[in-house]
Amino acid sequence: MSQELDANKYMEFSLGSEKYAVPLLRVREVISIPAVTPIPRAPAYFHGIMNLRGQIISVMDLRKKLGVQPGEDLSEESVIILSYAEFHLGIVVDSINRVLQAEDGEIKQVPVAKVATKAEYIDGVIERENELIIKLNVEKALSLEDLECIRNEQKEQSAA
Repeated sequence: MSQELDANKYMEFSLGSEKYAVPLLRVREVISIPAVTPIPRAPAYFHGIMNLRGQIISVMDLRKKLGVQPGEDLSEESVIILSYAEFHLGIVVDSINRVLQAEDGEIKQVPVAKVATKAEYIDGVIERENELIIKLNVEKALSLEDLECIRNEQKEQSAA
């Protein structure tokens, strides 16, 4: 498949009763919840760091970061490994739902007054089967301090 076609595909997942999506091109893989090493003095939403085939990856509980209550059934709880230019990041989600295709015209802008979570995290909303799926920008959900912490952890572990 060409990258052009994949640019309109998204990984849909659930956090509590809400559905979210991230660009499929960012998804490196999906794994079960791994053993993690906690990071001292890290924010509560940082699950810790993990070793994935020799690469150190920070893992963040996206539910805690966004203030979403976990769903009742966590039997499908997973970690999505996202790939960015400077780092990889694992995000804990309640379940993986599907890969969906959405053309640019199908992604609606969100009226800021109607958004409960911080609007800067949201790149738009995809409407499917009478449901709204929030197109999430994980990089914007992270603060500058979060990004520095991830980069530093991964640099230190790579050098070791």
